[in-house]
Amino acid sequence: MSQEIVDAARRWIGTPYLHQASRKGVGTDCLGLVRGVWRDVLGHEPEDVPPYTRDWAEPQGDEVLWRAAERHLHQVRLTDQAPGDVLLFRMRAGAIAKHLGIAGEVGPRPTFIHAYSGHSVIESSLTAPWSRRIVARFRFHQEV
Repeated sequence: MSQEIVDAARRWIGTPYLHQASRKGVGTDCLGLVRGVWRDVLGHEPEDVPPYTRDWAEPQGDEVLWRAAERHLHQVRLTDQAPGDVLLFRMRAGAIAKHLGIAGEVGPRPTFIHAYSGHSVIESSLTAPWSRRIVARFRFHQEV
């Protein structure tokens, strides 16, 4: 299933960034990308996503995104890398984790597929600056 997840994520490449959206080819944010891949591969989403602000509950220090991932995905060790893993990033020290991506390639030239403000969905190199921001790694339950 991991290759199916990567293939589904790559079909979103080029979708413009749009906060709170999750429509392939129309607009998405990083959460919308993961939700869209879920729908493409597994079907109906497991829960409705309430509206959220760009600060992702940062003032309260509430790890909303991490808790949601724990409810619906299987957390694995950071060192247990596989294509199709959902990556959770903390963009600044002391901030909440609020960016998601999907591992494309692992090994000597790792990549991840993600959407972020000012960009469309792209596949980026998982460089050292990105890698050190990963705080959790998850798999879709069917992969465990």
